[in-house]
Amino acid sequence: MNFGTKAVHAGVTPDPSTGAIMTPIYQTSTYVQESPAKHKGYAYARGANPTRNALQKSIAALEDGKFGICFSSGMGATDAVIKLLAPGDEVITSNDLYGGSYRMFRKIYEKFGIKFHFIDLTDVNNITPFLNEKTKLLWLETPSNPLMRITDIKALTTIAKKNNMLVAVDNTFASPYLQNPLALGADIVMHSVTKYLEWP
Repeated sequence: MNFGTKAVHAGVTPDPSTGAIMTPIYQTSTYVQESPAKHKGYAYARGANPTRNALQKSIAALEDGKFGICFSSGMGATDAVIKLLAPGDEVITSNDLYGGSYRMFRKIYEKFGIKFHFIDLTDVNNITPFLNEKTKLLWLETPSNPLMRITDIKALTTIAKKNNMLVAVDNTFASPYLQNPLALGADIVMHSVTKYLEWP
């Protein structure tokens, strides 16, 4: 499908109970269970919701991703990604980073033994001195917030893959229509819906 067709149809299936073409907004917080843990895929809205599931599938399809997760906030999505790491791991990221991400990295996760390197990523060569066996994540933001600096996603992901690093791209100021970080080699991309994660 072309991008426009995906934007309209991807992830959308007719509602099985009514036949509605567009996904209904399910506002219930709980779902009936035949017995404990025996249900139709939904037990409590915090775990899964048919409307949210359709949105996740739709946005993931826009970038040809296989999976997606919606969060209630961008910082919730960021927090989930950083929790993939362990004490002693290192992260390379931009020195022009969204303030909320910067504060989370410095004030919360550095206390748990994760080291962050904030560098100018507009020159891909700047990454080299910070690469070592402990470097586990490259966190990109392009265009950056707030200065709108551009980094070369493909060049940086190529370096990261040679060094066995995950690459996460905060794509808040772009969209799957403007740039596709997964196609450029990223492992995780965030979109602002307020924020959304997807991976290939």
